[in-house]
Amino acid sequence: MKLTDLLDQPVKLPTVPKVTQRLIESFASEDVSVDEIAHQISADPVLSAKLLRLANSAYFNFSRAIGTVDDALRMLGWVMVRNLVLGHGMVAAFRNTPGMNLAQFWRYNLYTACAARWLAGSTVANSDLVFTLGLFHGIGQLQMHAGMPAVMAQLDKQLGVLHADRAELEKNTLGFHYGEVSAALAEIWKFPPPLIQALREFAQPMASGEFLETAACVHLGAWRARTEVLEMTEQEVLATYPSAVGKRLGKDPSWVSTIAAQTPGLAANVMPPLNKLTEGLDALLA
Repeated sequence: MKLTDLLDQPVKLPTVPKVTQRLIESFASEDVSVDEIAHQISADPVLSAKLLRLANSAYFNFSRAIGTVDDALRMLGWVMVRNLVLGHGMVAAFRNTPGMNLAQFWRYNLYTACAARWLAGSTVANSDLVFTLGLFHGIGQLQMHAGMPAVMAQLDKQLGVLHADRAELEKNTLGFHYGEVSAALAEIWKFPPPLIQALREFAQPMASGEFLETAACVHLGAWRARTEVLEMTEQEVLATYPSAVGKRLGKDPSWVSTIAAQTPGLAANVMPPLNKLTEGLDALLA
C-alpha cells in the first residue's frame, strides 16, 4: 500500500472532536478568538473538567487553584492550553486501534513530549512547538494500524512499534515510515509547515539537508521515553544513546542520569525522572 492509498480511506481517518478541529484550524489563523475557544471548551463539561485537572496538576505547580477555563488560559497560556486539548482530542480520536497497546503508546508519547520540551529549554528550539511534536510524532503508527492492520501485524512480529529501528523497517518494507504518516495527517489537518517538516524528519534528524533542532529534540526525547517505557537495562541505555544527534544539538550526554553516573567529570544537568517530569499530565491519557 502506498502512503496516498493509506490516507485515501475516509472511513479509516480519525474523527476528531469539533473543538479539537477548531484548535487545529487556529494554527493557520492569525485572528483566532481565544474567547470563542474558551467558550467551546467550557461548553464541554468533560473536556473543561479535564483541562482544569491538568492545570491544577503538579506539572504546573501553581500557588493557587485554577477554577475556570478562562483562568487556565491566563495562567497556562493559549499555546499550552491548545496542546493539552489537542492531546486529549487525539487520544479520543484513536481510542479503538487494533494491534496497539494504547496505554503504553500514549505514555510513551507523553514522556517524549515532556522530555523533548525539557531538552528544548537549552536550545533555540521553540519548546511549545517541541511539546506539540512530541505528543503527535507517533500518531502515524495508529493510522497505519487502523488502515492496514494485517500488514502492521506482520511488522509487529519483527519489531515492536516503539523499537528504535521501527521507522527504518517500515521504510524498507513499505516505502514510508510512521513519521511520514504523522506528517501527512498533520498536513491534512492544516498544521503549520515547520511542525509538518519536523514530523517527517524526527526519526532521522541527521539525514536531512537542513538540521532541525525541533526534530532533534523529539528524537532524543523519544529515545529517553523508550528507555523508560521499555524498561531498558543500564547496558541498553548506554548502548542505544543517539550520540551523533546529541552532539549536533550541542548537548553532552550528562543530561541522562545513567550516563552521568558512568562518566565521572561530566558537568551534569540531569533530566528529572520522567514520572516526575510528567506528573499530573497523565490525565491526558484517560
